[in-house]
Amino acid sequence: MNPVPYPRAEGRPLVLGHRGASGEAPENTMAAFRRAMDAGADGVELDVWRCGSGEVVVIHDEDGRRTAGSSLRVTGATLARLRELDVGAWRGASFRGERIPRLEEVLEAFPGAVVNVEMKAGRVPDPRLAARVACIVRDLAATERVVVSSFSCSLLAAFRALSPRVPSAYLVAPGRLWEARARACTALARTNGIHPEHGLVTGTRLRAWRARGLAVGTWTVDAPAEVDRLARLGVDAVVSNHPGTAREVVRRATGR
Repeated sequence: MNPVPYPRAEGRPLVLGHRGASGEAPENTMAAFRRAMDAGADGVELDVWRCGSGEVVVIHDEDGRRTAGSSLRVTGATLARLRELDVGAWRGASFRGERIPRLEEVLEAFPGAVVNVEMKAGRVPDPRLAARVACIVRDLAATERVVVSSFSCSLLAAFRALSPRVPSAYLVAPGRLWEARARACTALARTNGIHPEHGLVTGTRLRAWRARGLAVGTWTVDAPAEVDRLARLGVDAVVSNHPGTAREVVRRATGR
């Protein structure tokens, strides 16, 4: 069965808020997601883990040190314990009281948003995370507006086996043998997208990825000149900490 097509905007790249509008609000919170959508983003990118009680929670790090001042490890803590953490106060008093959301809450709160769900892996990838994400996307009928991504080839392969009709993409960072790894994983996990760091995207590479049938989304793009370059090249999505600014640059570059 062929996957549902990668979400696209006509004549321009999608603009997704990186962990929401994380340049202006505490990352991976409902406040950051609201700000991204209010700024004109097409949707958001977010990070997920499966916590100790089994729910899929939205947070980037393996613990709460950076965003909540707590050493609590996400994969070992219950949802109730994680909900006690304040993940907004570090960005200012106006964000005090923001809590770690569940993936379902984000999808339900923003029914018109494209959502790029990055599955985090840590040292040992958790295949049960892939299974839970697949169930949530199916149960909420979000198949056509979700893209699932990861740096973990095994998680992507597990997700693809469980949810063949949801678009998926391999995340690529600069480093030794990145091109070989990217080619191998996109083939092994049968992704229909690739998400390289923005500096890796050239016209030649974009054409090569497209020739393989891969949609191309890129991260994390904040400099207006770089947003402009990528929009004119014709990537399918840009992920930015400042989605409002990125959306305006895309509009000027493409007329859309």
